[in-house]
Amino acid sequence: MENKSMHNFHIPVLGTGFSIDTPLKVARYGISSVISLADDMLMERLRRFYLEKREEAYVPITDEEEDSRAKRITAYLNMVNRIAKEQFHKLKESAFESGSEMVKYFSMLPDLSALKIRFNEMLVADNTLVADIQKWLRENIRSGEIDVNIMTKLDKANYDSHGNQLPVEYNDAHAALRGFAKSELESSVVLSAGMNPKLFSYMETFNDFYPASDGRFKKKIIIKVSDFRSAFIQGRFLAKKGLWVSEYRIESGLNCGGHAFATDGYLLGPILEEFKEKKEELLNSVTALYTEALNKKNRHYNIDSLKIEFTVQGGVGNSAEHNFLIRKYGVKSVGWGTPFLLVPEVMNVDKDTLEALSKAGENDVYLSNVSPLGVPFNYLRGSKKELEKIERIENGKPGSLCPKKYITFNKEFSDKPLCTASITYINKKIKELKEKLIFPEEYKKEVEKVTDKVCLCLGLGASALSVNDIETPKTSNATAVCPGPNIAYFSKIATLKEMVDHIYDRINLITAAHRPNMFIKELSLYIDYFMNKLDESIKPHSAQVEEYFNNFHNNLVDGINYYKNLIPDLKEETIKAREKIIQDLEELENKIISKIFVAT
Repeated sequence: MENKSMHNFHIPVLGTGFSIDTPLKVARYGISSVISLADDMLMERLRRFYLEKREEAYVPITDEEEDSRAKRITAYLNMVNRIAKEQFHKLKESAFESGSEMVKYFSMLPDLSALKIRFNEMLVADNTLVADIQKWLRENIRSGEIDVNIMTKLDKANYDSHGNQLPVEYNDAHAALRGFAKSELESSVVLSAGMNPKLFSYMETFNDFYPASDGRFKKKIIIKVSDFRSAFIQGRFLAKKGLWVSEYRIESGLNCGGHAFATDGYLLGPILEEFKEKKEELLNSVTALYTEALNKKNRHYNIDSLKIEFTVQGGVGNSAEHNFLIRKYGVKSVGWGTPFLLVPEVMNVDKDTLEALSKAGENDVYLSNVSPLGVPFNYLRGSKKELEKIERIENGKPGSLCPKKYITFNKEFSDKPLCTASITYINKKIKELKEKLIFPEEYKKEVEKVTDKVCLCLGLGASALSVNDIETPKTSNATAVCPGPNIAYFSKIATLKEMVDHIYDRINLITAAHRPNMFIKELSLYIDYFMNKLDESIKPHSAQVEEYFNNFHNNLVDGINYYKNLIPDLKEETIKAREKIIQDLEELENKIISKIFVAT
């Protein structure tokens, strides 16, 4: 599998439904994107929608079929792959004329890319040369990657029709991996949410993750991480099994959309610096383990083809930040996620949610506790799912029906796990609280925590059904949306070309004059997170808790000092922007110092 990307940005996974068919909207233009493999039921409905729209035969894969989850995922990915290839072939055959798909392809490329330069030469070339240049251009364009995401924590066990637990390979994440491994895609799987040793070991059983005789991989492995230590541990774990991690996708712990996996105050800038400094150490360490493992398996490999790449995502908002990340840290690509929620041409976002996102300000996105996973979750106030939750609570019917059961992990009340957003769990929990808690205020506070959860299985996929006029479930059609804080600084509903032009500094889509630098924004989020942790902590602190807070504080101070020293190297920023960063750093430094002084 070769790197096909024509761009130095990618579109990360957004929810389960927002980007589920994004490759069919961007891959033909050389843009890479990521599909979530969490919701096979949603994929099956989209497969039917696309096949019937194309007047092709649709054969359903029902729950009664053995291994239905994996089969649905394979069928959906094969369909997406086939249609995307057809779209790209059609584009390659289109004319070099105004308004054509071919011209749109080249118009969006980075201005300094070899292909874009050659295209511009073609526009002014002598007529005798045009045909040869066009032939060369057609031969050298590539489609974007159709990558997939598996959230490793979403690996619940499944049961047969008699209630017997199925073997581990039928767990959700295992089945999703099998669905991808058996598909015709030649792309990458992005593993997020940390280690899952059983899942990682299961990858050994699929031949496509091993190098072919020429050293290339049909399917590559990408690990999403929030710090170097995590990358080092996971990369070595997989290498010992003969599995090569081709890319480490570094994401901000808090300045991101969806679930937020916060570090202990370790900031994105210093994290990227550590990756840059230790790239050779990581490469040498995993290479030694990998080659030893493949030798034991008697598998062929080409040591010269073993490379690792770094990419980054989380809060980037303009070309200055984008270009700085590439130049300073040597990342291959920068992820642009949240701003694309305002591009209906690319994302499945229903009209009401699109309007709410375009109007969202800094106080409208907050780090919530609504996720049944128990992980902090960036969430939009006033979303349809939020309003539905409030209405159900007011009507005395908190919770949601649980038809998909992807996040059923809680075993407080039975051996068969429940989702903490489900009606069944919430009713049982409220009953337990009534029996245990005497004081009304304490009871009220605990009930609010319990009823705060929302059904993400339905909510994050609802918009994909609504936008495509697919019948929505009777249980709920309310959309849950999980943008990053960056959405506050974008309000224009844009086209794909406009967003790409913004990324490459050809136009400006930022509508908020006060948008802080991405590093500053992340720092402020971490300081707020730290302060909330301090305020919520039970005093006096144990030695362990005290150590945690001291370590967190020290990492924040180290990060501030790192950014102070970094400012002269922010060459992509204007003088005015650098001055603002200095001012913001001073304010945030005073804020964290004063808080610690009060706390101690």
